[in-house]
Amino acid sequence: MPDPETLTPEILPASVPGPSPRSASEEAEKEKEEAAAAADLLAESNAQKAEANKLFSLADYSQAISQYDKAIATCPNYLDYEIAVLRSNIAACHLKLADWKAAVEAAAAALDCLERLAPTPKPKAKAKDGSAAAVDPDGDQTAEGQGAGVVELEGDDEQAEEALRKLELNDQRQEDIARIKAKSLMRRAKAKSELGGWGNLQGAEDDYRTLSGMPNLPPRDKKAVHVALRELPLKVQEAKDKEMGEMMGKLKELGNGILKPFGLSTDMFKMTKDEKTGGYSMSMNQNN
Repeated sequence: MPDPETLTPEILPASVPGPSPRSASEEAEKEKEEAAAAADLLAESNAQKAEANKLFSLADYSQAISQYDKAIATCPNYLDYEIAVLRSNIAACHLKLADWKAAVEAAAAALDCLERLAPTPKPKAKAKDGSAAAVDPDGDQTAEGQGAGVVELEGDDEQAEEALRKLELNDQRQEDIARIKAKSLMRRAKAKSELGGWGNLQGAEDDYRTLSGMPNLPPRDKKAVHVALRELPLKVQEAKDKEMGEMMGKLKELGNGILKPFGLSTDMFKMTKDEKTGGYSMSMNQNN
């Protein structure tokens, strides 16, 4: 009779205890510590901002920029509104120093922060009957005005008061965002106007047109926008014609270099501008 098969018991690896889940109280304590640290950083950043504002009032714009930069470095990077204010202030400093390019960059950075907080509304879509339809943030269409601007407060009196307070704070923040956006647009438009050139002047005109539709401009800025929109279109056209002329001159030089070995030149061809499109067509000049 054959020997029975020897059975070797299976040896299981020793279980390694994993990290114990963090308790709700520990999570709350951690969040509290992080919030306190962020509050401390913001307070330090605000102190640096106040010092920069003082330097600005003393016309020490270079030192003010350095101090604003320190405030940005200290400020928690997720606080887009606070950083937008600092960037816009830096743009104001660069305008005072006539550093137009740096002013454009600083104002654009401020506007980028504000865009994350309050994205520019998309154009209203057309309903099937051709009338305007409101587009909600999720992309669904609703009838014009239906449900817009109405917020129902639920809960007891204390909860309703808290909800109303939050709505008021949100409204105030939206007003603040609109105010800093207007300042940043004014500063970028001014800097682009000073830089000159077709692209910059066109960009300045676009910014001024955006500003013309903003209801929160002070009278002095409204007047500046009105004057700019009266003067800029001609400057834009002149800059465009100048740059197009320079480009055509360079193309002519290049063409002559290519045609010369064949005994030809660009003078033997006629360039005709299409006034409607601004483009050019070329034909052989029969007089040559």
